[in-house]
Amino acid sequence: MKTAISTMIVALALVLASPLAAQKEVTDDSIHDQVRMKLVSDTVVQGGAITVDVENGAVTLKGRVRTGKAKAKAEKLAKGVKGVKSVNNQLTVSPTFE
Repeated sequence: MKTAISTMIVALALVLASPLAAQKEVTDDSIHDQVRMKLVSDTVVQGGAITVDVENGAVTLKGRVRTGKAKAKAEKLAKGVKGVKSVNNQLTVSPTFE
């Protein structure tokens, strides 16, 4: 009987702790790293010429991309990162930049 009660208490503690672990705050540094990885690895964006600034979950993208499609995709990728609250897309389109 004591074993069953102990098991139930442990199970209850795990269930209650799960939502707390899931609510762990995402840091600006981790958001920055995730956004950069997504931008650099995307074949449309080719994000080498993009700088990423993050403050309290608000992402600002600056730099140049070759097409309007790449600009829109960069914003979409950034918005898809966990913890991002907003994206300020200041990218400029320059088809001929090197």
